[in-house]
Order: sequence, then C-alpha cells, then structure tokens
Amino acid sequence: MTILPDFGLMIDTHFCTLISPIMANALLTLFYLPEHTSGTLRERVCSTLRRAIHNGALTRGQRLPSSRILAKDLGVSRVTTEAAYSQLEAEGYLQRRVGQGTFVAICIVKSPPVANVIGEPHLSLRGRQIVQTGGCRDPEHPLPFAAGSPDLRVFPLKLWKHLTAQQLRLRGETLLRYGDPQGYRPLREAIAGYVSQTRGVNCDAQQVLVLTSSQQALQLIATLLLDNGDKVWMEEPGYRGARNAFTSAGGELVPVSVDEAGMRADDKLPAPRLIYLTPSHQYPTGVALSLARRLELLALAQRHRAWIVEDDYDSEFHYDGQPMPAMQSLDRHGNVLYLGTFSKALFPSLRLAYLVVPPALVESFTTARTVYDGHSAQLMQAVTAEFILQGHFAAHIRYMRQLYSSRRDQLLAQVHEKLGHYATPQPAAGGLQLSVWLPPGQESALTQQAQRLGVITPGLAALYQTANLRRDGWLLGFSALTPGEIRAAVERLARITAR
Repeated sequence: MTILPDFGLMIDTHFCTLISPIMANALLTLFYLPEHTSGTLRERVCSTLRRAIHNGALTRGQRLPSSRILAKDLGVSRVTTEAAYSQLEAEGYLQRRVGQGTFVAICIVKSPPVANVIGEPHLSLRGRQIVQTGGCRDPEHPLPFAAGSPDLRVFPLKLWKHLTAQQLRLRGETLLRYGDPQGYRPLREAIAGYVSQTRGVNCDAQQVLVLTSSQQALQLIATLLLDNGDKVWMEEPGYRGARNAFTSAGGELVPVSVDEAGMRADDKLPAPRLIYLTPSHQYPTGVALSLARRLELLALAQRHRAWIVEDDYDSEFHYDGQPMPAMQSLDRHGNVLYLGTFSKALFPSLRLAYLVVPPALVESFTTARTVYDGHSAQLMQAVTAEFILQGHFAAHIRYMRQLYSSRRDQLLAQVHEKLGHYATPQPAAGGLQLSVWLPPGQESALTQQAQRLGVITPGLAALYQTANLRRDGWLLGFSALTPGEIRAAVERLARITAR
C-alpha cells in the first residue's frame, strides 16, 4: 500500500476546523519524499511526523488531524495511525488530550540550513538595476527619529472598526470579489472631490487610479512613460524612492539643484522626458516651489513634450500660512500626473495611494495596473471611502495637523536649545520631519554616536547625487513622538560631541 502525496488535504470541508493547523503548514508532500519510502507503514508515519517537528514544519501546540482522518487521508488503517501517534507520544513528540485532540508537545530549535554555493544568480539587466538601487524600506517601528511615520496611538481605531463592520454587513459579498483595477468607484469619487476642494486639482473620478502605494505609482509611471536613456530631471537633493523607480526603468537621472524657491531649471540641462517634483513641500529640504518656477516648468514641459510628476506626499500637514494649490491646478495641456497617499494621513498598512492622470493616459495606466497586482483590497477601499464621505477624514486631518504642529515646534525649540553647537534646523512650514544641517564631513561620525545612544538619525547626504553639492545633515521625524519622547531623544543627542 502506498502513502499518498496529498497527506493532510481534506476534501470534505466539514472536517476543515479539525485539521486547519496542519493544513496551514502545507504538509502536502512529506510522505512522498524518497526518504519516507522504506520501512513499515507505522515507521514511515512516525519518521515523517518526527522529521516535520525537527525541521519546524510542525510546531509546539499545533493540532494534528485525528487518527481516523489521517488514516483516511493516507489510505491506511486506523490501527496504523493510532500506533504511530502512540509511539510518538511515548517518545515525547506528541500529547494526546481526551476530547481535544493530538498536539505537538515539544519545540525544537531548527538548525540553520547549509548554504549551497552556486555562484551569483543571473538576473536580467533591469533586475540588476533594481537590486543596485538598494530598494525602498520604511521603518517598522517609529523610533526616534525615524522619518515620516504618523502617530497611530491617536488614530480613531474604534470608528474604523465600526465602518469596517458596517461595510462588511452592507456589501460583504461584493467586497470579497475581484475589483475594478482602476479602483473602487466610490473611493475614486471621494478622492476626486477631496483633492479638488483642498488642493485645487482639476479632475473627476475617471482620472483617478487607486493604487497600493506611491512607490507603485512611481513604478507604473516609469514603466509606461520612460524608455532606456530618457532624461529624468530630479530635485537635488531628492527622494530616493523616485530615483530608484526611474533608474530601474532605464531612465537617466539629471540632478537639478534646489534653492529657497525650489527646483532651479537651467537651459544648459538636457531636454527632459520626465520631471519629478515635490513642489508643495520639497523632500527633504521643506521649501515650496515658487509660482514663477511652477509656471516656468509647466511651459518647459509643454515645449519639450515632457511629463511632470507632482508628488504631493504630505500636503495635508501644512502648519504656517496657506499652502499653495497643487501645481496640477495650473496645468492647461495635460502634462502633470498628480500623486498622493493615505499612508501618512491615515496609516501605512492601509496600502492605499492615488494617482490622477490626464484623460489620455487613463486606459493605459489601468491596463498596466492589471499586470502589477490587479487591484487594491476592496474592503479597505470601501471603508476609506466612507471615512472620507462621512467627514471623518477632514476632522482627523484637522486634529493631526494641530498635534503635529505642536510637536514640530517642540522639536525646533529643543534643537535650538540643546543641539545648537553642531546642528542647524531648516525652516519647516509643514510635513512630518525636520531637516537639520550638520558640520561638513561629520554626518557619518555623528550618526554613529547617535546610534550608540539609541537614536535613529536618517542622513541627508545620501539624498544627493552630485558629490560637490552634497551636504551633511539629518532628517528627523517628529510626528509619531510625544513631547516627552522628543525631549528625551534630543537630550541623548545633546551628549554627542562634534569635531
């Protein structure tokens, strides 16, 4: 009699609750491996389960199927599986509880696998370009001063749970199906209304694509609008995630210096195919692109038949005066793609962002989106739409703006008072982080001292492409920290000694 390779798989769904733990570890082929083809049936069942416990496929406390179900799955007698379970219980591997079932009784530390040295993997040219960028990773925990994290301790979680339950009750079955690759229609309508009212963006729901992240939007833009060697104007310093996306698509980056009025275009620069901007709150310096330069860049894009990507990544959080409308509101020729995200306004794991494209690009971007991941999660789109339409989003933003503004003020005061001997903060009219300039050539040494004191200080030098323009500094995130946490972290940084 042969032990079947589909061990652990129950077709009768009435028994799924009994064996779901073992199914969760996908033990579908253990009994089909060559090392399990010798010995009696009982020995082979014992050997397989024993090995699964040793290599971590089965873990302590995990419930196994009953001896009757296991016997049926394997096509053997129940006497065989009972004998196997009894043997493993006697050895200490399993524990059998009357009326409850059979459980793994021990936890064995898994030995590290032996590495097989087979040389470097052969990647495509584009694959090598993507790997060489270093990727884009955000901190999982908002430690001081990790940049760009919202404070989730004050997020209205109870309200969010209520809206989630409401949407499941009203549209549960529909929201579990495949969705529109362009995005859930009510959310697209809510986004179009929101950016029109608050940022002056000229669009309707048909121009909005709902995506999983701003990085996905940048990757889509790079894939659809760039060919190898196309020139991409990038702010200097600028956002590495955008640099990575455009480089991985074969774009040739052209760093354009930033001053107190934003990107400073130069007639000597090569004609761009694409211009990437953070005009409302330049990343990382925090300056705003002046109206004169906005009009100049729009005219330049029209003249060269180029695209402008306006990344409005944190425009909700403007603290001093009135923010300028989105650059897209000045576009009269359909050259601007407008990008926003909910990761900072709501919470990062929501995985929702949006891209407003000119009408001529809607079909192409929607089709390309189906190649990436089909669509964003329907349920979260529906909940977010209700959160906006019922006015909760606007109220949440107002509250967070006040909270973050006070924390910005706290950090500025602390830096001036305690770090003035080596750190010079930049003006910060908005955003979730503060740029601080350091003495030339000392960023690395000061960052290492900060790390030894338990403080994360993301560097600014790496955000430059041009060596002779590079400036040392830190980008200190404050939004997820209480005033007490800010003071404590700055007091640690005050112990640093600069040359």
